[in-house]
Amino acid sequence: DVCSSDLFDTDSERRFAVILEDDKSVLRWVKPAKGQVRIFDINDSAYEPDFVVETDKEKFLVEVKRKSDIETDEVQAKAKAARLWCERATTHAKEHGAKPWRYLLIPHDVIKDNMTLAALASPYGQ
Repeated sequence: DVCSSDLFDTDSERRFAVILEDDKSVLRWVKPAKGQVRIFDINDSAYEPDFVVETDKEKFLVEVKRKSDIETDEVQAKAKAARLWCERATTHAKEHGAKPWRYLLIPHDVIKDNMTLAALASPYGQ
């Protein structure tokens, strides 16, 4: 099962994956393997986003984080690096007729089974 709890670090990530599976606008998504998508922050520390998602209109890097961790320096440094990565990827995409990129930082407690990616992207897209 693609949404088996063994594949995810948290139940919130698993529930987000179920949303992606059920959302008709999502063309494909992946939970990157170690080293598959590496983003470097200002301290040259590498991190990998929880998900990479493609819809019919755009692509997303997605982090699902415990609500209490979102404002921590570590999470904010990663978010800043991911937003910059998305800006640069979008510039490159526009030059080559591809889809823009957007970063989503989603608090774990807002993910509900009946949601769509668009419903989460609207308030949590950066």
